[in-house]
Amino acid sequence: MEFQRDRSFFTGRLKSFKYAFLGAYKLATTEHSVMVQLAIGTVMTFAGFYFNISMTEWMLQTFAIGLIISIEGLNTASEKIADFIHPEYHDKIGFIKDIAAGAVLFAALTGVAIGAMIYLPKIL
Repeated sequence: MEFQRDRSFFTGRLKSFKYAFLGAYKLATTEHSVMVQLAIGTVMTFAGFYFNISMTEWMLQTFAIGLIISIEGLNTASEKIADFIHPEYHDKIGFIKDIAAGAVLFAALTGVAIGAMIYLPKIL
């Protein structure tokens, strides 16, 4: 069966959202690193309510959580594609996967810095 593109704006957008939510569900229920990031994001959200953080702090925290989970999703997608294309170990595939993991590290360090700037003054 050949792929049929939905040319209707409304139903095409609904299908896009359906696939996006399906992808988010698969990511959140199958990838342990994403599960950990979601748990940390949940803890930080509760911390935000506990410490009554400002609107600006909420924006920064929400941005950091979304950034980390998004980059983690892109990392997972690149790893899955690389494994599909070349299932055995290969130096170039390993290099690509390391770079993607490094992007997650940069996002996570950014999140830690934002969390420290928000919560350390409140804790100390």
